[in-house]
Amino acid sequence: MHGRSPHLLALMGLLALAACGPRTVTLPATDPRPVLPAMDAPEYVIGAGDTLSIVVYRLPELNASVPVRPDGRISTPLVQDLVAAGRTPSQLASAIEEELRKFVREPFVTVLVTSFVGPPARQIRVIGEAAQPVALPYREGMSVLDVMIAAGGLTRYAAGNSAEIIRRETVGGPAEVISVRLSDLLRDGDISQDLPMRPGDTLVIPQGWF
Repeated sequence: MHGRSPHLLALMGLLALAACGPRTVTLPATDPRPVLPAMDAPEYVIGAGDTLSIVVYRLPELNASVPVRPDGRISTPLVQDLVAAGRTPSQLASAIEEELRKFVREPFVTVLVTSFVGPPARQIRVIGEAAQPVALPYREGMSVLDVMIAAGGLTRYAAGNSAEIIRRETVGGPAEVISVRLSDLLRDGDISQDLPMRPGDTLVIPQGWF
């Protein structure tokens, strides 16, 4: 034992005592982490311009891929002019099943949205001097930069720093006008201009005077 430090000897003594005595393990009565309630994301609401895949279980001849027409309706085999816009996929599936019961016993229908546009109140619109003026379905966390990437950037004639976001808190309500300097954002990397977007916003990009 010669040559060993006092600290090492003390540690060995503590380990020996621990080995001889009974072990006591204290467990928390409950998991200290908070248990959060499960939250379901809101189901997508179908809008005009969406493309839907309709699948009827065990009846492939009734399957269809259909667009939602501008009037918000769809037509599938055996089901004509059914309102789709404003419904969720599960609601539309139930409506199709109800119609198919006139022809089929116990139909089971699945509706998948394969191309998204969304109802007008949930869309982001880009108009004016964007390379590709577009209407986009809003998604959580969407910003001006996301919108401009989807729109392909500015045209050569755009007055990007005079762009405006037109926002209405309610349908038909007064408009709030928010200035945004798109040229500074896209060409100079001014992230302060990467403003958050909201459902229903319209980004207006005027033409510059040369």
